[in-house]
Amino acid sequence: MSESIKKIIIVGGGTAGWLAAGLLAAEFRHNEAGVSITLIESPDVNTIGVGEGTWPSMRATLRKIGISETDLIRECFASFKQGSKFVGWKTGAADDIYHHPFSIPHGYAECNLAAAWQAQFADRPFAEVVSSQFVVAEQGCAPKQITTPEYAGVLNYGYHLDAGKFAALLQRHCTTALGVIHVLDHVTQVVADDSGDIAGVDTKASGVIYGDLFVDCSGLSCLLLGQHFGVPFVDKKHLSLNDTALAMQVPYPEQSSPIESCTIATAQSAGWTWDIGLSSRRGVGYVFSSSYLSEEKAEMELRAHIAKSVGQSVANSLSSKKLSIRAGHRQEFWHRNCVAVGMSAGFIEPLEASALALVELSMNMICEEFPADKVAMKIVAKRFNEVFSYRWDRIIDFLKLHYALTERNDSDYWRDMSAPEALPEHLRELLLLWKHRPPHRSDFIQVEEIFPSASYQYVLYGMGFSMDASRLPRTSDNLPMATARIRETVEKTRKYLSGLPSNRALIDHVMKHGMPLI
Repeated sequence: MSESIKKIIIVGGGTAGWLAAGLLAAEFRHNEAGVSITLIESPDVNTIGVGEGTWPSMRATLRKIGISETDLIRECFASFKQGSKFVGWKTGAADDIYHHPFSIPHGYAECNLAAAWQAQFADRPFAEVVSSQFVVAEQGCAPKQITTPEYAGVLNYGYHLDAGKFAALLQRHCTTALGVIHVLDHVTQVVADDSGDIAGVDTKASGVIYGDLFVDCSGLSCLLLGQHFGVPFVDKKHLSLNDTALAMQVPYPEQSSPIESCTIATAQSAGWTWDIGLSSRRGVGYVFSSSYLSEEKAEMELRAHIAKSVGQSVANSLSSKKLSIRAGHRQEFWHRNCVAVGMSAGFIEPLEASALALVELSMNMICEEFPADKVAMKIVAKRFNEVFSYRWDRIIDFLKLHYALTERNDSDYWRDMSAPEALPEHLRELLLLWKHRPPHRSDFIQVEEIFPSASYQYVLYGMGFSMDASRLPRTSDNLPMATARIRETVEKTRKYLSGLPSNRALIDHVMKHGMPLI
């Protein structure tokens, strides 16, 4: 390997590989460093295809890469995602519903909205009181108007999209517009240099492809970081029991059928189902633990769930795809001159759709702190490992929070998932603190937290978590200000509902006419 980092080799395609390639190529598009990006992709490996939901951060990512939002909507059957809706997670009753919107609560940085909600508005859902997005999403409205430019929005939003078509769009753009070299070939061997770094990868038809920095996007096989370097996998099964998913593609009854504004996560007997509304179809699946439910019974439960919206005959006609989940992550993510991104780095479960967001965060840090040479790489690798070890711990905390407060005791699964010993120690400590005050920015140390404190509030109070604020001085609550902000939210909601089109109406308009450019 040369002292300067000039040749970046990405092993593995799919959404993670092509996002990595796009962000790197965009970063070096206008400089004179002479950095080249090559992506090696096996012709026989199919993408997993569960990651059909993104966070709002994807808008900035696609803008940086240079992909039109109109093209995304048209080519990937994308729709607008405004958060997650949880059904049946607390008690399983018919009215057991709460939202985790993408928009931060109105007035969140100014005052204690949670205390005001609990004191004066507790008869209404927390998210409805503090964010207009709750009602907007429930009404099926889009987060922007027809005249709103690309990537701008009245409310914060991400996307639901077809993962396979998204990877194809990224591939085409990266190779034609950004100069990424695409090698469609099998990696047969890793070639090391005398220092122990990776010198190159040998391929079946193209020979050895040499590089200076290698990005492992090879998925669960983790060819470079795991198989070659032997970086251990840290198993987190004791914290996340879900190890299997069944996925189906569900047609809409009509071409004009409404498109949901949120990912709908519905609690089931031994896990939960996701329901993701694209413009052309729905993606529905069941994430469950095989220790509590057989695959056959899980499929029956999934088909029964789908039948509620499309009928039993349609549900029975759908084919299913099985996916295995190994909950955990690598002990370190950057070793020598190799960094793992995407499924190669780890995976817990698809709840809250953090997989693509982690790819974005990983690549943003790599771009921002790109090492100029081997000496700098050691320092950057150390910093990267520290940051992402912290982030994986926070992902586990946040995902476990969804299970920690359940009152369901109708199955061994829910009892075991919510048992105190099944919660990370850090989360247990925070729950004790939050008994007397709401989650706050000071509870988390990263400037760019993967889940901000507002997200914790949405889940906590959506699940009915009660805060005893009796020991706090009343001045700390700023109740008059918080009450004013809540009343402002009511007015904002009224205006949004009167001016925003439905998801379906906006998507249909984009398909025909496109979006205004900024």
